[in-house]
Amino acid sequence: MPPSVPALPWLAPEQDFPPGAQAWGRESPAPGLLAAGGSLDVDSLRRAYSAGVFPWFSRNEPILWWSPDPRMVLQTAQFKLHHSLRKTLARFRRDARCEVRFDSAFSTVIQACSSRERAGQSGTWIGPEMLNAYQALHEAGFAHSVETWVDGALVGGLYAVSIGQALFGESMFAHATDASKIALAALVGFCRSHGMEMIDCQQNTRHLASLGAAEVRRDAFLAQVAQQLAKAAPLWQFQPHHWEALAAKPNPQP
Repeated sequence: MPPSVPALPWLAPEQDFPPGAQAWGRESPAPGLLAAGGSLDVDSLRRAYSAGVFPWFSRNEPILWWSPDPRMVLQTAQFKLHHSLRKTLARFRRDARCEVRFDSAFSTVIQACSSRERAGQSGTWIGPEMLNAYQALHEAGFAHSVETWVDGALVGGLYAVSIGQALFGESMFAHATDASKIALAALVGFCRSHGMEMIDCQQNTRHLASLGAAEVRRDAFLAQVAQQLAKAAPLWQFQPHHWEALAAKPNPQP
């Protein structure tokens, strides 16, 4: 007989999240699923991310909250700046038409991300509820966009949640080759410059692994999150000298 489905807590608005260790395990139908219900208001999202929990659900589903084990994490010191991306960045930086901006077009970035599919899911996972929730989180200072601009056009980028120095990547998009990788490289340079040690990537993908992300145990991830939460948040403004932090710790190429 198949294993029974564990009970799933249903959260009332403003109710505390269960400990991550109570999330469904690997043998369950949805490993990492922690709870359902609750609210997507700013305070709930801030408390969720501070506890290593994130929302992920499709349209016509209730709000679902996740705390997977293991967790995919990019330690910023381990970012793999492959030779091809290094050449792309060199060209980008030399071209006066090219620039990286933070938070100049958050709404456009998240809308662009909502139009792409996430691995393992049919259709988009960033529906109207999520768009409104993260826009409010951005306006409260806890969500940021990293944007790749060429000749006055937004060609790629990503958005992430940031609390203290804990950083949680959400989604990225590209309308031009390597545009999202440029945004990620800029974010890594910014993070290294400010002592931000990790970017949460939530779930394992081949693409993230190729850039240096790796799985870590949930308890180790949560311990690192707690350390980063206690540090003062940086000023979210990209400066050209942040590129130099990428070259400060060369990575061996495969």
